[in-house]
Amino acid sequence: METFGDDDRPVLAAGPEGAVDTVCQLGELTDKGRETTLALGERLRHLYVDQLSFMPRIISDADMIYLRATPIPRALDSVQQSFVGMYPSSARTASFPPPTIITRAAADETLFPNEGSCKRFSQLGRAFAQRTADRWNDSKDMDYLNSLISKWMPEGGQRVAVDSHPRLSGIMDTVNSTLAHGPKTRLPSAFYDPKGREIIDKIGTEEWFSGYKESQEYRKLGIGALVGDIVTRMVGSAEGSGNDGLLEVAGVDGDLGKGRGGESGIKFAMSGCHDTTLAAVLSSLGAFEGEKWPPYTSHIAVELFKDESIKTENAFPTEPAPRQSFLGSSRKKTKPASLMMRKPTQELTAEEKAKLQGHYVRLRYNDRPVTIPGCKLPGNHLEGDETFCTLQAFKAIADKFTPRIWTDACVEGLDEPAFPISPEPAGF
Repeated sequence: METFGDDDRPVLAAGPEGAVDTVCQLGELTDKGRETTLALGERLRHLYVDQLSFMPRIISDADMIYLRATPIPRALDSVQQSFVGMYPSSARTASFPPPTIITRAAADETLFPNEGSCKRFSQLGRAFAQRTADRWNDSKDMDYLNSLISKWMPEGGQRVAVDSHPRLSGIMDTVNSTLAHGPKTRLPSAFYDPKGREIIDKIGTEEWFSGYKESQEYRKLGIGALVGDIVTRMVGSAEGSGNDGLLEVAGVDGDLGKGRGGESGIKFAMSGCHDTTLAAVLSSLGAFEGEKWPPYTSHIAVELFKDESIKTENAFPTEPAPRQSFLGSSRKKTKPASLMMRKPTQELTAEEKAKLQGHYVRLRYNDRPVTIPGCKLPGNHLEGDETFCTLQAFKAIADKFTPRIWTDACVEGLDEPAFPISPEPAGF
């Protein structure tokens, strides 16, 4: 990476001990990040290929895989590394074409909580952040943090606070990133005080994620569009309608073909997102209680299972529909048979509900199954295991915070209070 030198001459930016090959842009995926995301892909291969035989050992194209990333470069890098870990060159044929990775313009991005493009969500975010600042800035816990690290704050040692400069969450990011990258990146030892780190994590998670736990509107605007997309793909898979992601990635100008357009059903989807995405999804489903800020290379697996003893009729008779989804355009010539995946559960006909029968959803956060509160209710889960939520129950929970049209919802209620009259618990 190049920078200014003496007399404005261009020089290579140098890190510790003059290193020039290990300097990153702010927020760029580091070599350590590439290692851990590659290892994530290898774990996915071990589970879905080696253990479950759900995905093929060798692929000649990526037609059954939906890949997406946010516009942030490290998210794209993470998807690429994880894909290579899951399907290294030895597991791809010589004729394997480049896989398609879907992206969006920043204004349309829903793969992370998009305050920059959603005016009402920005209002809500500021209100919940200010509430956290009001609650903690003058607390004993904040006094303890200041006794540790305030002398390193800019402007002559200003007070550490939720809304200080840098913000407390920014300090947390720096501490966590230096912990991940060895002693040459470390701050003074006071920043790693165990009690101090516990306090920073507690306040940071409250500032960023309490809104999802308490407000239906916060959930809807912050992460509802993404959760709605996930539900759409699972319902499309159960229905066999092509809305499992197939209609978004298949074909060239509407024509089917091999490699770019040979898609017959999406079996696996992977999306490069962010820590705020993962915590927002889990919090909105009531599955983030007691959790700390997501560590680096965290992931959520959203898995769809089918009870083969229950027969359902596919609405889109092509190839067998996929049965599993991983968190992760209209077509000219192929249209879905119905739009039941976006229809609220209470509006589904008996015939449409029947297509969801025998399908179950399970979430795993960093390889650990999590339970959604509403799925614990009788009839809402697989008998004997509350982590397997019926697809109908999962959809009903998600429907409550899935916006009809996200861009419209983002400019509604701008003069309304930011907080609900009473807390609106997540996961039901």
